[in-house]
Amino acid sequence: LAASHGAESSGRSGIPPNKEECMKHRIDTCYRDYCSHLLIPLNVCRYANYFLPWKCTHELHAYEKCQFDEFNYRVKQLKDSKESKK
Repeated sequence: LAASHGAESSGRSGIPPNKEECMKHRIDTCYRDYCSHLLIPLNVCRYANYFLPWKCTHELHAYEKCQFDEFNYRVKQLKDSKESKK
């Protein structure tokens, strides 16, 4: 399915956790972005499964896809801002 570039494809569909929730789950400040709502369940799964690489693949894929979509969104924003300055 080809989705238009909106909130659902940019990784912005989830609500980022607040500061207290991030501190509770020990998420470093460098990882507190629009995809941190997916990092919390990924880390919970990792801890529960002793970081076994064949476990938590669904959570990992969801987090990595969110990061990829967010990167593409930022690249598009930068491109659009450069084109508007011309």
